[in-house]
Amino acid sequence: MKDWWKATFPKGRQSLIIPDAQGYPVEIAYGEKGRGKPLFLLHGMGCWSYSWRHSIALLSKYFRVICFDAKCTGFSEKPLSRREYQGHQVLEYQRVIQALCDEPAVIIGESLGGLVALALAQNNPDLIKQLVVINVPIFSERLPHWAMSLFAEIPLQIIQTIDSWRLAYLFAPFIRAIMTLEWRTLLFDPSILTEEDIYWLTYPLIEIPGTITKSTEELQIAVREFESLKANKPNMLTKIQNNLSAIKCSTLILWGEQDSWFPVSHGKKLHQYIPNSKFQILPNCCHDASTGSFKVLNTAILNFLKNSIFC
Repeated sequence: MKDWWKATFPKGRQSLIIPDAQGYPVEIAYGEKGRGKPLFLLHGMGCWSYSWRHSIALLSKYFRVICFDAKCTGFSEKPLSRREYQGHQVLEYQRVIQALCDEPAVIIGESLGGLVALALAQNNPDLIKQLVVINVPIFSERLPHWAMSLFAEIPLQIIQTIDSWRLAYLFAPFIRAIMTLEWRTLLFDPSILTEEDIYWLTYPLIEIPGTITKSTEELQIAVREFESLKANKPNMLTKIQNNLSAIKCSTLILWGEQDSWFPVSHGKKLHQYIPNSKFQILPNCCHDASTGSFKVLNTAILNFLKNSIFC
C-alpha cells in the first residue's frame, strides 16, 4: 500500500517537537499542502489525519492546509511512561498551531477535534480567524458507543500488556473486520468505505505500539469527565459550556442530520450559545461527515470561508 502521507502532502509526513501539557518534549506528526492563510484540520477521537483525506486537496487550492495527529494518536508520539489528564489536548493543540504559523488561522474540528477547537477559541481568541465545528460532543453525557464503554472498563495495565505483546498485529484481519462493521455504522452510505480506507484507519492500532493503550486511556479520561459532570464536580465540558458566549470569531456549526451519536438538537443548542455563529444541517449524513458526506461538507466550508479565500 502506497504511503498515504507521501501521496497526500508534497513533503510527506513531517515532525514537530513541542512541550506537551506536562512540559515533556513530544513528537507530533503532521503534513501540509497549499499556500496562503493557514487552515488546520483537527480529527476526532480514535482517528488521525487520514480522516480528512477527502478535504485536503480541495481546501489546499485556497489555503495552506495543515493536518496533524494529536499526541497519543496516529503517527504522533505515545508516551506510555506517563499518564494523561483531562484537557491536555487544548494546550498541546495551541502549541502545535503556534509553532506552525504566526497569524490567526482557520480551525476546522470534527467531533472531539471540534470540542478542543471550541476551548481554543475561548482561551486563545487571537489564535483563530474563523472556526468550523462538526458534530461536536459538547452536550454529551456519556460515551456514544458500547465498544468505547467496554474498553474504558478494562484496567489499563491489561490493555498495555496486550499492546506490548502486539496482539493487535497478530489478529489484524479480525480487527479490520470488526472495525469495518463499526465504521460503516457512522456512514449514511456504508458502501463508500474502501479496503484502502480500512487499512489506513486501522493502521495505527495494528502497526504502531502504544496506540491501543493511549486510546483506552483517553476513553477512561472521558468517563471520569462524565462522572464529574453528573456529580456537579469541576470538569472540562461544563467549563466549555459555560464560556461559549466568549467565542467571538465567526463560527460555522455543521451537523449530520442522521448523527446517532450526538443529535441535531445539540447543534441547534450550540448555535444559540455562540453569538457570531451560523448553523447548517448536513443532509444524508451520520457522525463521520468528513468521510460520509465530504462533498456537501467541503462545499459548506468553502462557502463559509469565501471571504477569506479572496481577501
